[in-house]
Amino acid sequence: MNNPSLLQVQKIRAIGLTVTNADRSQEFYTKALSFEFVSDITVEGQNYSELEGVEGAKIRIVTLQLGDEQIELMEYLNVEGKPIPKDSQSNDLWFQHLAIAVSDIDRAFAHLRSFPIVPISTAPQTIPPENQEAAGVRAFKFKDIDGHNLELIWFPEDKGQEKWHQKSDRCFLGIDHSAIAISNTEQSLHFYRDLLGMQIKGGSLNQGETQVRLDNLPEAKVKITALRPIQGGLGIELLDYLVTPKGRPIPRNWKSCDIAHMQVQLIVNDLDRLLEKLRQNKVELISPQIVQFGNNSSFSRQSCLVKDPDGHAILLTSIPVEPE
Repeated sequence: MNNPSLLQVQKIRAIGLTVTNADRSQEFYTKALSFEFVSDITVEGQNYSELEGVEGAKIRIVTLQLGDEQIELMEYLNVEGKPIPKDSQSNDLWFQHLAIAVSDIDRAFAHLRSFPIVPISTAPQTIPPENQEAAGVRAFKFKDIDGHNLELIWFPEDKGQEKWHQKSDRCFLGIDHSAIAISNTEQSLHFYRDLLGMQIKGGSLNQGETQVRLDNLPEAKVKITALRPIQGGLGIELLDYLVTPKGRPIPRNWKSCDIAHMQVQLIVNDLDRLLEKLRQNKVELISPQIVQFGNNSSFSRQSCLVKDPDGHAILLTSIPVEPE
């Protein structure tokens, strides 16, 4: 294989969230955020137990779509997972959110307030002009009914992906990225850029009163690095909070069935070679090996769940990439 791009992540297929009740979460995401139903399946067996690192797993997976992006609500039917700590903060290393692009953040915020959310931000915030990389971006952070972190984000004309500026009657447009709290930018870039081949697509240093109100953190100062796969689309943002002390690490005993668990599904062309590369670099695997599935499976042909340097779950999947 002479083309190194074949070992790069091609795109992000979906983001999985472990939930306490799939029906309740489906109702929230469809009514509060305008996601649309795609499928509802229940899976079990040794393959799924090995993939997720949960013995005897029986998982109901409800797939929802917003714009071009999908999420998978994963309810473990025979295992009770630990809840998300109520005192979680944006700099804790288990922090991960979905950034939902909107056409009108004031309208989206007004709609959202009639649902049982827990606000993180005091209200929608506007990044000030002195932060040139992100100036004019408006955002509001909150938690869903299980405590998963979410964000509404609105981009001015000179920021964000082109598709967020196309004329639309819809208020909720799609998922721009998933942001994760990290302990060290260079360490995370070695994993996401150097090993997985994702590309840096901007970044900023956010601080001051606007960031304090957005994150509900005193003295919030965060270095943001935006990454996207080779085909573009849904991306990952690294949030390196430059505050002392650093946020709490992900506990070693947390599993895929615990409610804080989120997994970003990355599509790759050569999973065997990529996994060998990750093993050589001492990347921790949740799955003991590559797991093979039939073509009718939600996970398709081959998958392996691994951890990034801070313990965030990354689901590597080898399936054919749909034509553009």
